[in-house]
Amino acid sequence: MDNLNKISKYLIDNKLKLSTTESCTGGLLSSKFTDISGSSAYIGLNLVTYSNYAKMKLLNVDKKVLDTVGAVSEECAFQMAKGLHELTDSDICISTTGIAGPTGGSIDKPVGLMYSAIYTKNKFQIYKVIKNPNIERIQMKEEFTKEVLKNLVEFLGIK
Repeated sequence: MDNLNKISKYLIDNKLKLSTTESCTGGLLSSKFTDISGSSAYIGLNLVTYSNYAKMKLLNVDKKVLDTVGAVSEECAFQMAKGLHELTDSDICISTTGIAGPTGGSIDKPVGLMYSAIYTKNKFQIYKVIKNPNIERIQMKEEFTKEVLKNLVEFLGIK
């Protein structure tokens, strides 16, 4: 069973609600979850918060964080997931923020860099991944999404 189906089964079996807020994955993670029949049992609220304005307005991401360390940062990923939890009270909240390319990026924040966070009432984890900067943008979003699903399986302890 692939990670998506494992997660879906786990959420349904445990009667848990999941919400996502995505920047660099642009709704692809949400789309993957809603591709599964029965996902309405566990989807809380899924947002695409691509702009800094959306991050601040909907998720209460601190403008100082965006101005100092930027949207592509551990701090922003954490605040996005935490803000989503405050907005939805979902059991599990996931955020993604990164640089899908092919343009953009810098020495410190190259194309292929993604931060994601998984946030629950009792714990959270922030993840950093760097993918090959030479892959196509659509493939980059796929790679980022696969990484988040893998991390969620590990976070939840799903076998």
